[in-house]
Amino acid sequence: MKIRIVAALSLVYDGLIGVMMLGGRSMLVQVFHVPPPQPPIHADLNGVFLLAVAIGYLIPIRDPEHGRGYLWVMGPLLKGAGALTFVLDYVFRSSPASFLIFAASDGAMALLTLWALRSTRQAGA
Repeated sequence: MKIRIVAALSLVYDGLIGVMMLGGRSMLVQVFHVPPPQPPIHADLNGVFLLAVAIGYLIPIRDPEHGRGYLWVMGPLLKGAGALTFVLDYVFRSSPASFLIFAASDGAMALLTLWALRSTRQAGA
């Protein structure tokens, strides 16, 4: 059950950000006080990527045991690396402090996924 819940939360999380990258970019630009991406295709591709990642969460929602690998890659690995990348970009390239919201949310999702995966692994597996 934990796996399905975390996968569903991740689907919503990545799906919403993907939709915002594709259709709500002007709002993101205003909220985060950043210039629009140039060329816009970079944000478009990030939005498409996030929607694909979100759809992938249907695998562990449908079959938690067979979807564990997807969760490991997209949770602790991708979201953990994403959180670290946001922090390093803030420290070394002076990206806006508002981007640390993504570091915190990606980091939280990575840890939540790690917790769900570790707490549901089968004994002796």
